[in-house]
Amino acid sequence: MKIMVVGPGAFGIKHLDGITQIDGAEVVSLVGRDEEKAKKVADEYGISHVSADLTSALESTEAEAVILCTPTQMHAAQAIKCMRAGKHVQVEIPLADSWADAEAVLKTQKETGRVCMVGHTRRFNPSHQWIHKQIQSGDIAIQQMDVQTYFFRRKNINAKGEARSWTDHLLWHHAAHTVDLFAYQAGSPITEANVIQGPIHPELGIALDMSVQMKAANGAICTLSLSFNNDGPIGTFFRYICDNGTYIARYDDLFNGKEELIDVSKVDVSMNGIELQDREFISSIRDGREPNSSVAQVLPCYRVLYDLEQQLEG
Repeated sequence: MKIMVVGPGAFGIKHLDGITQIDGAEVVSLVGRDEEKAKKVADEYGISHVSADLTSALESTEAEAVILCTPTQMHAAQAIKCMRAGKHVQVEIPLADSWADAEAVLKTQKETGRVCMVGHTRRFNPSHQWIHKQIQSGDIAIQQMDVQTYFFRRKNINAKGEARSWTDHLLWHHAAHTVDLFAYQAGSPITEANVIQGPIHPELGIALDMSVQMKAANGAICTLSLSFNNDGPIGTFFRYICDNGTYIARYDDLFNGKEELIDVSKVDVSMNGIELQDREFISSIRDGREPNSSVAQVLPCYRVLYDLEQQLEG
């Protein structure tokens, strides 16, 4: 499987690391707006082709699939461009920052028949996979999820502390993880959702604090707190309150309600959620099947985000 990675930033590097662990997968092209930076990363990973232009790269390489790790505002248009060029696509979360763009990506996927998968990594983290398997077996059912997504980003920087050319967003990016995961784990569509936000940052133009409340058709509820103002432990922490036990997920680690560690190392072939995400993308192309976290599967998440946006603007 010959792959092109677009965007050699913090998440592009995570995908490059993940792909090195997958037999029969090779990154043959790296595309980045700063060609000098992209060349440096390409040299580290033994990638022969480097370009600053996606259009020419799609035409000049033999990549069968593309992984997009670019700014949010580019995701939908680039995913559509890649599928129309005959490539399978994995686009990092979020799929889009508008409902119309999200719908357009699904429309193109149906027209082209290409695999189009979105990087909803929480579906693949071993901790959340363990919970999902327990739900599917009937051992537990979610009553409530309490989620905290906390970062310290009062300046426009990425996960590596580097300056960003675009502005991240609590609703369209970070809330997307939990909105999708809640419906996925509850096994039931979201029927009610409400949002409030704090003051708008004078320079970034976005709210740095937000709270979202949701209810699924089966009665399960979820409370999500998000902040870019949090000067303390950072990351996303999930508390699953179930009819048979309580579980706390911190990325790939899982604990019970007594803070006892649960061994999730045998859930999948790796403990790296990004690698597992890439494995699903590649195997779905090889098998000619719809991947977990396909654009069709995650589209309802973006409808909820759109509805929440309308509340904030109303």
